Amino acid sequence: MHALRLAWDHIEEGIIVLLLSVMTLVTFVYVIINNLYNVFFIIGDQFEGSSEGITAFFYGIGDFIIGLAQDMTWGNALGKALFAWLIFFGLAYGVRTAGHIGVDALVKLTSQRTQWVIGIIACLICLGYAGLLSVASFDWVSALLGTAVHAEDLDQFGIRQWHIALVVPLGFAMMFIRFVEILIRILRHEQTGLGLADEAADAIKLAEEEERHQ
Repeated sequence: MHALRLAWDHIEEGIIVLLLSVMTLVTFVYVIINNLYNVFFIIGDQFEGSSEGITAFFYGIGDFIIGLAQDMTWGNALGKALFAWLIFFGLAYGVRTAGHIGVDALVKLTSQRTQWVIGIIACLICLGYAGLLSVASFDWVSALLGTAVHAEDLDQFGIRQWHIALVVPLGFAMMFIRFVEILIRILRHEQTGLGLADEAADAIKLAEEEERHQ
């Protein structure tokens, strides 16, 4: 069971890294291509009137790059789709790594027993939220699957809207599982709350480290 969970954690992290890498690469190439052709046109203008052959050479490169930019209109759409997948995969990852910000200053003023009870209630609410949105978004994806509508600018690759939207129920389902894990740990008294990030505590810790280094 531990090995399965460890493998799942690594797969989750690997998918997030892959999505971020591909999104960054596609966006970088798309931006470069859309701004590079102008450089060759400017260089060609410098030789205009003195050497028509060199001018035509640089203009030809500029025209070629413009053609690439026009053919790569799918880059922006793909970047948005990958970003959407990154967000919904990040939901579950944030729960696992305590990446979501916690607003629990008042809760921490209560007793340990009260914090434990509040943690259970909060976890059940989060489970209800994640479960509800997972089911509702699955119905939405099912409706898109029935229409078989292609994604804008990505239809040339056979990508349909339901391919992109599939990450919504998947992401909420993964988040539901992560909250189940947290609930089990709370019931076992391994933790009292949801294990969310505490910016105030992090800031104090950072300040203390800076003072030690000074």
